[in-house]
Amino acid sequence: MSSPDTIVHLMRHGEVHNPEGVLYGRRDGFHLSALGVRMAEKVADTIKDRDIVHLRVSPLERAQETAQPLAQARGLDVVTDPRVIESTNKFEGEQFGAGRNALRNPATWRHLWNPWKPSWGEPYTDIVARMMSAVHDARIAAAGHEAVVVSHQLPIWTTRLAAEKRSFLHHPKSRTCTLCSLTSLHFVGDRLTQVSYSEPAGDLIPVGDRSAPFSAGGTTKESKPS
Repeated sequence: MSSPDTIVHLMRHGEVHNPEGVLYGRRDGFHLSALGVRMAEKVADTIKDRDIVHLRVSPLERAQETAQPLAQARGLDVVTDPRVIESTNKFEGEQFGAGRNALRNPATWRHLWNPWKPSWGEPYTDIVARMMSAVHDARIAAAGHEAVVVSHQLPIWTTRLAAEKRSFLHHPKSRTCTLCSLTSLHFVGDRLTQVSYSEPAGDLIPVGDRSAPFSAGGTTKESKPS
């Protein structure tokens, strides 16, 4: 296999301060917790010596805050890109923590009839289209080097499923995309040749947070697109 010319790392944001367990989606006012800041700082410290020349970030506060330590460590400008924002979700604002689960309310079940679309939010194909458009712009901007795109769990995971030609149908708890993880897309020219995954802040992730709730939003694994 040819060595990659360019690597685009899709980085999920760090832990968010959200004691009420709200599905915050695209809402303003949700910032990193103290632990989330530590996660972002640890990732920056871990990858600061890599050949990262471009940083592209979702406009939401939690992503912008996650990007800051790396931007400072590498002396990079932050390119804010709405194409890598969290997906839309009809459950935004509902509670899924602190002892509550909006899915127990029968009134919400009408949104769950089609897991392929999905009927409760943005179609998976639309997520992949906007994400890959931003990924290729990052690839071009970092040609011959590396780029980091700070985004959110579902957009990153859906992009990985598409890259590996896997089914979009999945349970949220099966997503391999922990807080501040890196899903890395390896390119030779404009051709995607490999997907790898790592958790630079894995030791900081609380045990109960290693699986995602119903979401809009240390190990290394690799795979080759089929």
